Amino acid sequence: MESFGVRLHRAVTERGPLCVGIDPHPGLLARWGLDDDVRGLERFARTVTEALGDRVAVVKPQSAFFERFGSKGTAILESTIRQLREAGSLVLLDVKRGDIGSTVAAYASAYLDPSSPIHVDAVTASPYLGVGALAPMFDLAAEHGGGVFVLALTSNPEGAAVQRARTADGRTVAQTVIDEISQLNAGAQPLGSFGLVVGATIGDTGHDLSAVNGPLLAPGLGAQGATAADLRVVFGPALSSVLPSYSREVLGAGPDPEALRAAADRALTDCRTALGAH
Repeated sequence: MESFGVRLHRAVTERGPLCVGIDPHPGLLARWGLDDDVRGLERFARTVTEALGDRVAVVKPQSAFFERFGSKGTAILESTIRQLREAGSLVLLDVKRGDIGSTVAAYASAYLDPSSPIHVDAVTASPYLGVGALAPMFDLAAEHGGGVFVLALTSNPEGAAVQRARTADGRTVAQTVIDEISQLNAGAQPLGSFGLVVGATIGDTGHDLSAVNGPLLAPGLGAQGATAADLRVVFGPALSSVLPSYSREVLGAGPDPEALRAAADRALTDCRTALGAH
């Protein structure tokens, strides 16, 4: 089975370096003229999927905005995942799970085992019970060709107190996460399957991402304040591994499918320019 890193590298080569979120929060549903209910959720998810599923390398549904509608919302998430994968997009489910022992193993089984109804290509994960506690997730991802994106340096201001705190050896907590994920990707070609989440709005933090050898998911572009040009400042020598992620900047162009596609194309053009991709 091909690794997630191999499949991601091919998807980005063929479709371009862009991830688009599916974040159906109440304000966005209202902006589309949709009710904040299951029908509105289904219409929103289906429209984004049909507009972008066959042209964007990675699509990132935010699980919480589906889960808030209970079992019916989860059923729509399952359907959305299936439709996106049938359209050729890689699906990165934004769930930020993190736990220990049998519980993290159960999370891994839910999202990274092909027999699961919510099986996806990759998930986001929180390392703050220890990166090593995520081992069952890493192991199952490796077994089934999946990926895991671990939070490292996030855009929210509250994150800095934890992520930039110093450990006994002088490194920040974030740098220890970066270094442990780098070890998991050592020797992988053309790209490791274990990535990091690094916010596009954080500026130059002095952290070393050069040895990660895995994808660097960069949320925060567009409506959250960062521009594609900011990627050069944040990532420096690691720029070639960046997967820029847009949500509201693209989604706000809906509900017209052509407008969604045009917004995604504009974002991709900006990203290609910033990343030096042609």
